[in-house]
Amino acid sequence: MLLSTPPIVEQFLGSESLSGYETAKAVILPIPYEATTTFRKGCENGPSAVLNASQQLEAYDEELERETCIEVGIYTHEEIADTRRQPSLTAEEMLAVTSATVSKFIADNKFVVAIGGEHAITTGVVQAYKDYYQEPFTVVQIDAHGDMRYEYEGSLHNHACVMRRVLEMGLPTLPVGIRAICAEEAALIKEKGIPVQWDRGIYGNPDWIEKAIAAITTDKVFITIDVDGIDPSLIPGVGTPEPGGLTWNDTIRFLRRVFQTHEVIGCDVMELAPIQDSVVSEFTTAKLIYKLIGYKFS
Repeated sequence: MLLSTPPIVEQFLGSESLSGYETAKAVILPIPYEATTTFRKGCENGPSAVLNASQQLEAYDEELERETCIEVGIYTHEEIADTRRQPSLTAEEMLAVTSATVSKFIADNKFVVAIGGEHAITTGVVQAYKDYYQEPFTVVQIDAHGDMRYEYEGSLHNHACVMRRVLEMGLPTLPVGIRAICAEEAALIKEKGIPVQWDRGIYGNPDWIEKAIAAITTDKVFITIDVDGIDPSLIPGVGTPEPGGLTWNDTIRFLRRVFQTHEVIGCDVMELAPIQDSVVSEFTTAKLIYKLIGYKFS
């Protein structure tokens, strides 16, 4: 069952991280947009669920030995591109407002974590960074699916096409945890030599993280996380669950290593679709977001 009414939007982590925009180093941007979901729907309720669940997080991070939110300052922006309130919103309109909003944050030197919503949103987020930096950066993608179809169900901005749009921007990508692709995507991966870190090559392989890091060819990195890339026993609330996936410890070990070795310029976390009477998916996702901010400023 899906949530019928989205919860009231909260400040990420509540009063513990309450910070004005001017003093905050990190900005949370909720984007509850959903238009092309092809299986289980409900990701437009994902951002609200994550913000609500984040109220239960401990401010102290035992790994980093600090209260990240208090030291950094986290500002939660109002929702944009909300299809619960604007069901006729087009993909082009969503991408335009997303890019414009993220561009302002980048210009103000904020570390942005966008929360979706469907993965198609990432095109607009990445476009803002590309326009600002005017130099290549690698898009590291944690995902169960390739998302590299040219079009799907008649749309170039279907969630299954987002990484194809990123590749068309001329940006290198590093897909991690992939375990479901179509024949078109398989051919594209071979043609372009995309260094996919397949899920089957991660399990039981202690060297996979360093191999993945070595495949990043730029100093700057943007991280996009479709939460179905993580083991569905940890985050079952997704639109298209796939068996396998990264464990929690593999995920945070990999992410921390990326932050240690590269300049991470921004992140997004997409595709959470809440499940009625279960909070494990949104709580785990909230903790993952808190880790991203902690790693950036540790």
